[in-house]
Amino acid sequence: MLCRGRAPLLAGVALAASFAASPSADGRGVPSALHGVARSSRAIYTIGFMVVDYKYSLRGLAPGSADYRVKLSEVHLRSAKKLLKLCKVNRGFYVKAGQFVSSLRQVPKEYISTLSCLQDQATPCKFQDIKIVIEQTFGKDLHDIFLDFDEHPIAAASIAQVHRGRLNDNQEVAVKVQYPGLEWRMKLDIMTMSLLSKFVSLIFPDYRFEKILLEFERTMSMELDFTKEASNSERTASCFRKNNVVKVPRVFRELTTKEVLTMEFCYGHKVDDLDFLRKADISPAKVAKALIELFGEMIFVHGFVHGDPHPGNILVSPRGQGRFSLVLLDHGIYKELEPKFRLDYCKLWRALILLDAQKILELGEQFGVGKYAKYFPLIFTGRTLDSKSALGTQISGEEKMRVKQDLSSLGMGDISSFMESLPPDFLVILRTDGLLRSILGNLGASRHVRLLAYAKCAIYGLEKQSRLESGAINHMSLRIKTNISYLRLRILIELAGLLVQFNDCKHKVMDNLRWMLQKLSLGWYRSLM
Repeated sequence: MLCRGRAPLLAGVALAASFAASPSADGRGVPSALHGVARSSRAIYTIGFMVVDYKYSLRGLAPGSADYRVKLSEVHLRSAKKLLKLCKVNRGFYVKAGQFVSSLRQVPKEYISTLSCLQDQATPCKFQDIKIVIEQTFGKDLHDIFLDFDEHPIAAASIAQVHRGRLNDNQEVAVKVQYPGLEWRMKLDIMTMSLLSKFVSLIFPDYRFEKILLEFERTMSMELDFTKEASNSERTASCFRKNNVVKVPRVFRELTTKEVLTMEFCYGHKVDDLDFLRKADISPAKVAKALIELFGEMIFVHGFVHGDPHPGNILVSPRGQGRFSLVLLDHGIYKELEPKFRLDYCKLWRALILLDAQKILELGEQFGVGKYAKYFPLIFTGRTLDSKSALGTQISGEEKMRVKQDLSSLGMGDISSFMESLPPDFLVILRTDGLLRSILGNLGASRHVRLLAYAKCAIYGLEKQSRLESGAINHMSLRIKTNISYLRLRILIELAGLLVQFNDCKHKVMDNLRWMLQKLSLGWYRSLM
């Protein structure tokens, strides 16, 4: 009854907000406001139905019971499908929000699997509108700026589309142009999402999503300013200037504003395009290793992290004889990690590799997650805090049962509480790591590729800080200690890898023996007949 009574009130608030947020300077204010009302109303009623579904489907069931878990999974799936439909209909920032949620490994798996099909694609804007944006931005005719400009976009996403062009000096460029009217639409959509978040918290006090919503708003605000994207791109290029595998397209500052970004055109295919890699004779394993080392260095050493590493933003450009470059695109979403957080995260990964339970729990207190720190090994390495399994291997059946029992006792309130307790930097790390693990899986890379890269980068991230504190005098001894620490972690990971290979061989031998015994038994049986 509470949901039914509040829905008209929320719709009324959305109506007022739509007219308040809509642009009035042009002649499209009223149509824009009506479009905003329609989007907000769809969101309100979708979330309202989801709340009712959770409230009444789980009524009378004991939390943690088998019936409760089964019913909860069913409601998660129904709600995820409703949310997917909403994102597809409303498009724009709702698609972005759906992608954001699906990349967080801590949300229920039903949401991840359902929303992961969302692609950042949109119906391209009319070329005439794009031409107006460019000409109004630079105060010149389009053909005075570009020698050639392809009217058909090579990519169209939820906030901008990209056209191929040529400057007057014959330089090939990619021109990213923002759709008109996006800023007010973002304000309205965020306002609606915030309203709905507060509404859900009223019905379910344990559900708190304010931090996630704030992080989403921050990332979207960054994406709408292409001058920030240009600065992020230049800083990243500087960080990896000595890395001959990483390529960051050059930005043409004189042709870059808040709404238009002009950069060097780079050829390549999506990083997980296996057919292309096969034809180009490029090893997917080498691509996976280069990719995770690139992001490991970003996170642990530079503390300046690309926040949207999906396959469309990372291209593989062939250089002949199996060599390649990784072209890093879309630098709109970045997170500069707090220095203390970066160091603590380096220490956490060292503790995770060594399975130093005391250090993991101690760092959990510093991150502010308290009792939930015991889940760090499970989230990042697939082991439990007291695991007896080797690093990178499957945990034992007994451990799986314990994990299942432990996780079944957690409600959505626990997940919400865990997410709310995390520092903002951690949310970016979790999202980035989730996207990278998905790409590594598509490339067929083993778990050890990621573990080894992160271990190496965590050690060198700690060395960087120690070098700053000790000065140049102790630089050589520090480098020796760092190499010894890395060698120790590498030995642990490589031994775990050998154990996995040994177990795989053992299983293959046993399967072959079973097959031979079955054949012998069948032959013996037939001879008796």
